[in-house]
Amino acid sequence: MTESKSSGTCEKLALSLLALWFIGSLITIVVWATAPDFKSAAQCRAELRDLTVQHEGSKVVCQKNQEALEEMVNQAREEKERLAGLILELNDKLNATNHTLEQSRMENLLLLTNISALQETVDTLEQIQANLTTQLSLKEDQIEALELNLTQAEHQTQSCFSLKEAAEAQTRAAESQTRACQSNQNYLQKQLQKYKAGESDAAKQSTPQQTSADPTGSGPGLRPAGILVVSVLVSAAVHLLT
Repeated sequence: MTESKSSGTCEKLALSLLALWFIGSLITIVVWATAPDFKSAAQCRAELRDLTVQHEGSKVVCQKNQEALEEMVNQAREEKERLAGLILELNDKLNATNHTLEQSRMENLLLLTNISALQETVDTLEQIQANLTTQLSLKEDQIEALELNLTQAEHQTQSCFSLKEAAEAQTRAAESQTRACQSNQNYLQKQLQKYKAGESDAAKQSTPQQTSADPTGSGPGLRPAGILVVSVLVSAAVHLLT
């Protein structure tokens, strides 16, 4: 059994090696068939030089690109820092704007409250104005009535002044007539006294004769004097009446 196992193992190993050789041969044939023509050493060196030159150029270009990229990175970093500062500044402005906006909102609320209060005040003032307008109309009517009464009172006053002036004129006229009558009365009294004095003298002269003729003392000598006095008094009364 040991020999059979070993022979089986050898067969398997031989088959494996044969399979590997076959696969390697197949790969070699395929590579040989598909590979390009081999180049000479000089051509390879020339291509190597060209590749070296291209590599050096590429290194220079890469160096320049790297420097440009570093500069761009620096610029981007500076721009980033500038933008960061600008963002901070804008944040500060935004905060200030928000604060101002909040203050404005509070002021707007206060203004709305004041506007409402002012509107109520305006309504109250309009009502007061309407009431005052009504009262003014009534006062104007009262003023017109008072002006009418005043005009009537002025006319009545002027009429009273005119009546007073007429009364004063009549009073002056009456006083003038009274003075005239007084003068006439004084004149008549003087004339009467003269007549009485003349009659007394005549009576004294004719007393003995009258005593002898009429013992009662009533004679015809007194009749002319009485008639004269009555006539004077009647003329004075007529003058006063006129």
